[in-house]
Amino acid sequence: MKTVTLPVAYMPLVDAAPLIVAQEMGFAETEGIALDLIAAPSWSSVRDMLAFGRVDAAHMLSLVPVAMALGLGGVSTPVSAVMVTSVNGDVIGVNRALEARLRAQGYGFDFSDPRTAARALALAADGPLVFGVPFPFSMHVELLHYWFDGTDLAGAKVTIRTVPPPLMAEALAAGDINAFCVGEPWGSVAVDQGAGALLLPANAIWAFAPEKVLAVRTDWAETEPLLLRRLMRAVWRADQWLARSDTHTTAAEILSRKTYLDMPAELIDRALRGRFTISCRAEQREVARFIEFHHGAASFPWRSQAKWMASRLALRHGLDTSDSMARAAATYRSDLFRAHMPVEVDLPGASEKIEGAILRETAVASQKGRLTLLADSFFDGCIFDPDATG
Repeated sequence: MKTVTLPVAYMPLVDAAPLIVAQEMGFAETEGIALDLIAAPSWSSVRDMLAFGRVDAAHMLSLVPVAMALGLGGVSTPVSAVMVTSVNGDVIGVNRALEARLRAQGYGFDFSDPRTAARALALAADGPLVFGVPFPFSMHVELLHYWFDGTDLAGAKVTIRTVPPPLMAEALAAGDINAFCVGEPWGSVAVDQGAGALLLPANAIWAFAPEKVLAVRTDWAETEPLLLRRLMRAVWRADQWLARSDTHTTAAEILSRKTYLDMPAELIDRALRGRFTISCRAEQREVARFIEFHHGAASFPWRSQAKWMASRLALRHGLDTSDSMARAAATYRSDLFRAHMPVEVDLPGASEKIEGAILRETAVASQKGRLTLLADSFFDGCIFDPDATG
């Protein structure tokens, strides 16, 4: 089989691991492809590189294909999310001034209770809260709004500002923002640089939020089905490898290289293991399933999740909800996932589900009868039924 090189854009984050591992551990080579991984300076660069043909595929924020389908953001090239590459993986943090006020009022930084954290933050704020996020159309923004709306922060003055992930700690230290929601390892970088403290893992807000996807131009998916199949299979096998606890040290070392994230492997290992240093006091917290690459059908592009994203965007941008959800569902290509996965993959019996309804590991109908989904609850106990909302 002749090796074909595919240019792929990514951001230097822990959740870029499936693409990096696919190349470095030989999963791409096994499929007869080589991934030319191109680091981008911002998420808008990733989107534009894919939309305008600079790359064939991209490590992309889960909301970007949905936003593009809804005509938001100024770039309308049809893009398909062919698989989810990571679930969860974000942290919420505050600057040192807010940390000090939170501690002064007795907040214990338990790193697990969104309601108590919001109540404490609302009391500690002595002015507007300015949250840094990596991109306007991102799970970071949606989780923050969902958290604000359901807690004491609903009445607070909050501004959300875009800051590229590698600049988040610097923006926090400079006072451009006083809080953030960002993917690892950039929250841990802020802690290690003395700029702030971590308040919550984002999976405390939604236990199973699709964070990044493997995205391709829709026309490329249609004209290059064999290359797409090779790419998806290589990434899926990397996801499977990353899910093994005995690979974390190796994965952290690979990601730490100058070619990729260019930072200490120990910082990356924190996210992979869900073991965090949350403040300059060296306080330690553990988060089960902080980031998930494979278990619980993590790779599957659920159309119900795309509809949830679209319903949130439609509400905030004044769009028709039913039309937005239909457009969004078409971007999450469960059909292509079913068509291109290896035969051993156990596929869900449906392409949509009620989001937020699974409170614990649950066996579900699947092609091989052995699929277990992980908890996907929202912190407020609400559910999202894509049929009832449409």
